[in-house]
Amino acid sequence: MTDAISGSSPLATNTATTQAAKSTGFDSDTFLQLLVAQLKYQDPSNPTSSSEFMAQTATLAQVQSLNEIADQNSQALALQRSLSAGALVGHTVSYTDSDGSTKTGTVTSVKISNDAATESKAVVDGVDVALGRVSAVSLPTA
Repeated sequence: MTDAISGSSPLATNTATTQAAKSTGFDSDTFLQLLVAQLKYQDPSNPTSSSEFMAQTATLAQVQSLNEIADQNSQALALQRSLSAGALVGHTVSYTDSDGSTKTGTVTSVKISNDAATESKAVVDGVDVALGRVSAVSLPTA
């Protein structure tokens, strides 16, 4: 079935949308591939102006800068989590155990993970507890 307005089939549109959604992002390699394709298929009688290329290059620089900022933010967040986890040592915490019960104990150490996929853990009375399971923190008792 063909769309009367655009002349394209809905199946092709859905496929293109699905493939675009799977993309991990726009990086410099993608930009360069698009630029080469644009140069390869441009109309020789109507070439692309230099101002358009400058605008595209500026856009690439902006994308690269935004990617660098996102990476720096991720690193800052990881550092903040590490500092927060380290501050728990010596404190009494309540946490939800794997069976759903609430337990309380003193944090003796913290295992900080450098991997974004692995959560840092607090060692509470000898048990590794993911920091996301900690529900309350109390001041250490003297």
